[in-house]
Amino acid sequence: MLQFLIKRILYMIPTLLAISIVAFIIIQLPPGDYLTTLVASLASQGEDIDPAALQALKERYGLGQPIYVQYYKWISGIVLRGDFGQSFAWNMPVKDLIWSRLALTFVLSLSSLLFVWIVAFPIGIYSAVKQYSIGDYIATFLGFIGLATPNFLLALILMYIAFKYFNQSVGGLFSPEYQDAPWSWAKVVDMLSHLWIPVIIIGTAGTAGLIRVMRANLLDELRKPYVVTARAKGLPEWKLLFKYPVRVALNPFISTVGWVLPTLVSGAAITSIVLSLPTTGPLLIRALMSQDMYLAGSFILMLSVLTVIGTLVSDLLLAWLDPRIRLE
Repeated sequence: MLQFLIKRILYMIPTLLAISIVAFIIIQLPPGDYLTTLVASLASQGEDIDPAALQALKERYGLGQPIYVQYYKWISGIVLRGDFGQSFAWNMPVKDLIWSRLALTFVLSLSSLLFVWIVAFPIGIYSAVKQYSIGDYIATFLGFIGLATPNFLLALILMYIAFKYFNQSVGGLFSPEYQDAPWSWAKVVDMLSHLWIPVIIIGTAGTAGLIRVMRANLLDELRKPYVVTARAKGLPEWKLLFKYPVRVALNPFISTVGWVLPTLVSGAAITSIVLSLPTTGPLLIRALMSQDMYLAGSFILMLSVLTVIGTLVSDLLLAWLDPRIRLE
């Protein structure tokens, strides 16, 4: 196991280096740069920018240098000093900008993940054990509705219903009086009172998908000879169910860890914009639209690191959970 860990960690280094290069090149592919976008935005508003000031900004951010020089300046700062660069649009260090929203993103995404697992796990088991029952048909119908309805559309519907019939806004994670207030117990309680709506909205599609996967996998296991043999020997049904078939059917829950970790950071970007959530998703979209290369590149690099780490954790957990899987 130790040799496997060391080998996988060593593989991660060139993988992440290649990902950082590709990500930086892709960000640079659109014509122009951040200053080009800024000048076009000012021109659309009827404003002009002084050419001398424009040249000064190019020298300040190194935008006139070749792409490999810009990449080396960025990646060396991350590796040697932990400096992710300066955000052009926000005019502040990237690491400060990301960390200021990262905590709320983790709270929201982790809550959504727990909601998905808590709801999908028992419903998926019930649908498989009680196949073709009324409960199974209801769960299947709701699952298809959840898969077919985009999260942002569900957010708009809930916002309309809450405003029209309850005269309450569901946007954001805080009430207006706590928006800029320092953290306190009252602010935490206020956040929790707003948290359940985005958790349900973001978790709907994931819950529906995992219910179908859990049901299908468990149905495959329940029909296998070892289950029939164990039942014929008189093993109690609940013990038979949870000791063997459910354990094997849990593989999809574990294998999704590889994409769960980056999801915790990126969040549901479109839904966050609709609900005005102060998470990292809208920040990433804005960085990509304005060609804020250091901010966008840092986001993509962070998501890539979490994906690689999540894949490693997923492989280890699967090897521990399912004895059929061998590391060799």
